[in-house]
Amino acid sequence: MKGFERNDRWFSLCGLNCALCPMYLGKYCPGCGQGEGNQSCAIARCSLEHDKVEYCFLCKEYPCSKYQNIDEADSFITHQNQKKDIEKARTIGIKAYCDEQKRKEEILHFLLEQFNDGRKKTLYSTAVNLLEESRLKDMICQLQDEQILRQPLREKAAAASQLLKQAAES
Repeated sequence: MKGFERNDRWFSLCGLNCALCPMYLGKYCPGCGQGEGNQSCAIARCSLEHDKVEYCFLCKEYPCSKYQNIDEADSFITHQNQKKDIEKARTIGIKAYCDEQKRKEEILHFLLEQFNDGRKKTLYSTAVNLLEESRLKDMICQLQDEQILRQPLREKAAAASQLLKQAAES
């Protein structure tokens, strides 16, 4: 969107974790406010109209009508935690929140480099986005077992997928 630019590439205006998004990773989306090519966005337009707030929760009108049922409005699973993620960022502070997201991005890149059989990018990015960092760290410890690491890539990917599914179910 013309005229809409932001400094933060990790956490979008509306509460999405861009660096963990499969659309961002696949280079289908430049991230929130990252210059040319951004899709038209009602929330970005709203930011421009409200002194270019960096995050919606900094606006005096937040939460506004744009956030009613936002967690249920989009079928894209990474959108399902927007309000929860906004509240967490507001509570612990943007720096602490973005630091956590950077650590989660490192976990995601580890999974993609070591356990991606070419069909797991969306699964891994979704899981890393939605699961708590502590759960992800526990899973990484389990995946670093010598028996798993010696397996062919297909079996390693299956082991990672199984652990992520178990974490999601619990």
